[in-house]
Formats: sequence, C-alpha cells, structure tokens
Amino acid sequence: MDSYEKEKAFLADTLDIAPQDTPLKRGAPVPPPEAFVAPGTKVIALPEAELLPDKKVDFLAMVELRASVRSYEDKPITLKELAFLLWTTQGVKMPTAKGGSMRTVPSAGARHAFETYLYVQRVEGLAPGFYRYLAFEHLLLPLHLDEAAKERFVAAFRAKGAVQQSAVTFIWAANINRLTYIFGKRAYRYAFLDAGHVCQNLYLAAWTQGIGCCAMGAFDDVAVSDALELDGEKEFAIYGATVGKAAGVGPASYGEGGDA
Repeated sequence: MDSYEKEKAFLADTLDIAPQDTPLKRGAPVPPPEAFVAPGTKVIALPEAELLPDKKVDFLAMVELRASVRSYEDKPITLKELAFLLWTTQGVKMPTAKGGSMRTVPSAGARHAFETYLYVQRVEGLAPGFYRYLAFEHLLLPLHLDEAAKERFVAAFRAKGAVQQSAVTFIWAANINRLTYIFGKRAYRYAFLDAGHVCQNLYLAAWTQGIGCCAMGAFDDVAVSDALELDGEKEFAIYGATVGKAAGVGPASYGEGGDA
C-alpha cells in the first residue's frame, strides 16, 4: 500500500465523516500547498531554524504565566525573533503526499490551509508594511506598502490600540480549497480548529522570547481581506494576533533567561 492509499485508509477509518462528493473522490487536481509566487519575485531570506534563539524554560511556569498582552513597548523585535515565531507557528518539516505537509503545528489531514500574512511596524531590518510568509522556503515575500491599506487594516480591528502598538500583527488566511479537497463542507470546521493550534503556538513561542501576544478574532472580515488583497471566498482571514516587546513577559520574568 503506497503512502496515498495509507492516507485514504486513515481518513476512512478514523474520521467520522459522511460520504461526500469531494474533489479528491472525483480525481480533481491537488490544490497547491502554497500560494503561487512568480519566478524572479523579490523575497527576503530568514535565519534558518537551527540558528534561531531558543531559551531554557520551565514548561509549567510558561503555561501558568501565559496571558494575553495588549500593550507593547516602543521597541523593535529582531528578524531572528520574527523568524522564530514564523517557524514555530507554520514551519514546514517535510512535504507529504497529495499536497500535504508535516509542520510545527497539527492540521486536519495534514492539509495546512493557512497563508500567514504580516503587518510589520517594528522589526529590525524590515521596512514597515505587509508581508507573506513562504513556509516551504522559509522566506518573506514583501507585499504592497500602501498607506491607505494600512489605515483600512488597523481600522478593521475592534482592539485597534493593540494593532497600532504592535511590532507585528499576524493574520492567518485560509486557502479553503486545500481542506475541501478531502473534507468537503466539513473543511470549514477544521479550518477554525487549526487556527487555534497555530495561535496557541504563537503565544507560547512569543513568551519564550520575552514577547507579548494577544489573539485577534474581532475584526471586519471584508476590510481585512481588502487590505491584504484576498478574495474573501477561496482565501479569507480566520484569525490574527498582535505581538510586541512587553515588560514582565518571558523566562527572565521568573529568573530563567539563559540560552538553552
């Protein structure tokens, strides 16, 4: 039994879903696992995962002290710290059959529908503006730097103050075809579950670096899609989070700030 047949057997045996006329069953082409980038497009290299700044932490203390932080210091985060947050939330460990991948977070059927968009304000070495994380290549793709788009983006959030103060605001947008390919309409349920996995990893990873984090679920969907140039149907924002330097956050807050 090849890996594709094993994957189908796993889905049939362990997932209680009603039979559906899914694209997979119809033999439709596999959706690409990452949004297309034209050859020759300018991209920005990120520090490799093995070079990222790990910290010694007390796991129980980290879980107990984890909290939403909505106010941030007027300090930048480093490119290494941003790369650490991106890798720990969507880093690709290996591709799998039929457009899936094994990553640093779980996803239904290993489909990983998300594209990670960033609204950058204070990151050393990066111009302020919008970016997209290319997870398979561990690169950043600069997007438009339009001031009007920034204003629409910030205004879209109920907690505007946190977005305005943040060093970076993360947005996870679902390319829903990657999930519906296998799961049909049930894909929408899995997409929201997957978003929770990703955001919790961001909370914990940020805390290890002394960076505050706050989940953002209250926003104007149309305005966010407009600012990020998403179509709002095949690709739409599900969840977001702000991050930034904050006093009293991280291993140093309980006296363990050394490198692992």
